[in-house]
Amino acid sequence: MAVPFSTTSVRVPAGFQNLLEGLAREVLREQPTDVVAFAAQHFQRLLEQREAGAVDPVAWGALLED
Repeated sequence: MAVPFSTTSVRVPAGFQNLLEGLAREVLREQPTDVVAFAAQHFQRLLEQREAGAVDPVAWGALLED
């Protein structure tokens, strides 16, 4: 199947790259057998930390990207 060439550029939201890099780092560190379940738990922990008033990794990552 051929895919036509496109010059469209997609910009990811601020902090998204940092968030995914953090997940990738943890997956490589932990080597889980179920990556999807691990990702769900990882993001749930980040959400709980953010709601508890800890540093928001998305906001922090957005600052690093600027």
